[in-house]
Amino acid sequence: PETEDEVLALIRFAEAEHIALVPFGGGSSVVGGVNAVRTSIQRGVVTLDLTHMDAILEIDEQSLTARIQPGIFGPALEEKLQAKGFTLGHYPQSFEFSTLGGWIAHRGAGQQSNKYGKAEKWFVSARLATPQGVWSTESYPASAAGPRLGSMVVGSEGTLGVITEATVRLHRVPETRDYRGYLFQEFYKGVAAAREIAQAGIPVAMVRLSDADETYFFAAMQMVGAEGPPKVRFCLMLVGIEGEPATVEAATQASRAIIERNGGMHAGESFGEKWYASRFASPYLRDPMADRGIGIDTVETSTSWANVMNLHGVTIEAIRTAIAANPGGETGGANSGDGVVMAHLSHSYPDGASLYFTFAFARDLDAELNQWRAIKTAASDAILAGGGTISHHHGVGMDHLPWMEADKGPVGVSVLKAIKDQIDPKGVLNPGKLIG
Repeated sequence: PETEDEVLALIRFAEAEHIALVPFGGGSSVVGGVNAVRTSIQRGVVTLDLTHMDAILEIDEQSLTARIQPGIFGPALEEKLQAKGFTLGHYPQSFEFSTLGGWIAHRGAGQQSNKYGKAEKWFVSARLATPQGVWSTESYPASAAGPRLGSMVVGSEGTLGVITEATVRLHRVPETRDYRGYLFQEFYKGVAAAREIAQAGIPVAMVRLSDADETYFFAAMQMVGAEGPPKVRFCLMLVGIEGEPATVEAATQASRAIIERNGGMHAGESFGEKWYASRFASPYLRDPMADRGIGIDTVETSTSWANVMNLHGVTIEAIRTAIAANPGGETGGANSGDGVVMAHLSHSYPDGASLYFTFAFARDLDAELNQWRAIKTAASDAILAGGGTISHHHGVGMDHLPWMEADKGPVGVSVLKAIKDQIDPKGVLNPGKLIG
């Protein structure tokens, strides 16, 4: 489709012909959010490629908002906005291959979300094509006219309507930025520093703390062919600050003081600059690793500051145990159950933060999907049992569906289903996702 009217026509066609419709942008979902699925009463699936709807319709320079179509990819969006002196500031790891509509639909987070916010913070309003017609959500800066219904659009994953345009909040392009690294000997001390920074209201763009295993893993990869992996294990914290020079300088000094008070050691700007230059590169490792029999996946969550260390520990242990119980490798030898499990803390708030876990393992080439599912299930069970949400920014899709009732509660799930039944009674919009 190229217009809202064409999307509406496709929805009417789908209802009449018993066809499932799957809204599709960049296809970067890692939780099955755009899988081509139909129900038992539907005759087929049509994927709506929304990337022809990719225009910036209007920029309101006084209100710092913009009306934008959903199919625009990250690089094109930022190029056009920055040519006018503005930025959305949303840089997920999938930035190069994901779209505005997808960021909203799965409630995404960019790497600099401390400054620019997750999707629900920069989202203002949207127009959606639905089986009931066009749904235009509230666009006021604030309102007490009941619950803000537009909030349901963010994270709806295409199940309540197809986004045809969205209004988002903008920022002026920052004059300068400062990204630098700090080292901690213990993860919990870095967590304490990140908490103090968040609760002090220091205007950082990003605070990212890797545990010792993640720091070691990436350092070892970068040193292949050199003198070998590092001999001493540290936890690396990256702090990024963007804005006016005076603000950046003050925030750098304030955050550094907190970090050093908690035992952190300043490691210089080179760590931050190197990360910034390669911040979208990690996913490119997946395919070469898969070619060599290595599986790799991620899970992410958020929890309160009081629970961060507990959740980090129980989730790491659950993944390691599951990898050992589901060994891969061609020989099945003593090391075939070994894996690499690592994590980092990011996207921090006054009351808590996100934890992001990455795990790599030798694949069982005869039953790799069952192996992956066992590890993923163990990780997800541990996250919910440990007091975390099933997803901080990846969304629900199909992979997280079994944990939705535990996350939302039975009443909450029934509310979502009632809204779905009212808007989409024939269930044509992205079936099998979010609420089943």
